[in-house]
Amino acid sequence: MSAADTVFELRGRRIWVAGHTGMVGSALLRRLAREDCEVVTVPRADLDLRDAAATEAWLAETRPDAIVMAAAKVGGIRANAQYPASFLYENLAIASSTIHGAYKAGVRRLVYLGSSCIYPKLASQPMRVDSLLTGPLEPTNEWYAVAKIAGLKMCQAYRRQYGVDFVTAMPCNLYGPHDNFDLEGSHVIPALIRRFAEAKAAGVAAVEVWGTGTPLREFLHVDDAADACVTVLCRFHGETAINIGDGREISIGDLAHRIARLVGYAGGIRFDTAKPDGAPRKVLDSGEIRALGWTPSIDLDAGLAQMYEWYRRHHAAGHATQPA
Repeated sequence: MSAADTVFELRGRRIWVAGHTGMVGSALLRRLAREDCEVVTVPRADLDLRDAAATEAWLAETRPDAIVMAAAKVGGIRANAQYPASFLYENLAIASSTIHGAYKAGVRRLVYLGSSCIYPKLASQPMRVDSLLTGPLEPTNEWYAVAKIAGLKMCQAYRRQYGVDFVTAMPCNLYGPHDNFDLEGSHVIPALIRRFAEAKAAGVAAVEVWGTGTPLREFLHVDDAADACVTVLCRFHGETAINIGDGREISIGDLAHRIARLVGYAGGIRFDTAKPDGAPRKVLDSGEIRALGWTPSIDLDAGLAQMYEWYRRHHAAGHATQPA
């Protein structure tokens, strides 16, 4: 039986979801609840994943069979521009302490989650994993991207030197419940939902959107991403990364108009062309994970409607800025 045919069975396993309170981590908890396994979590207040010694000690005591690393410091263009050192240091520290600690604790499987921003700004589309490190990164999030590339390479290095079955998965832009709606640090979908909702409530005549509106992006609902992560955990054993994407694109301008209609905002939309666009296009080649049997099931309209309803329920209670 080849490595590609080997299935890591979840039945009876202890699976640690690192970053379980965030958008991706909470989706993983929902998805793994359908499996006959024990899910292990630890609050951020009890374990700082930037602390290598503490992380190593916790793993040595807990000894999970597998780890899905959903913990990260994440944010949009504004946050990356304001806090480059934080994005670089915190994500490097989280990756190194967790991956090394997992190796020392004898963890059998680890899935490290990266991001499509690891690929060059002008990579051929759809982006293949072999485009990694073939060109300059998008400057607006290069600090985060460098840290994620380091985590990917660390998994590769530990596979080669120690023979561990650690793999990496690169999702496209994710959205869904428990996203971060803080305008200082949010990604495009939660930022637009909040801004249009607040503009509607305040009767604002027009909403400003960063950039030209022309960049194309691929969005995947976080519940589909969690399902993909379980597929990767069970079935993927490659040294190179595996991409996770929806395969469909939408321009930022079309996305803004779609969210405005969803929210019921009838005012104007102004595109601030003095602000950065980011990469002109980002769509992933996700053929490998589809060959493993995974396909997304939530289309963008349904996913946005669900996310807006989640925002309406939780924003009033003051929970709209949960960490991602």
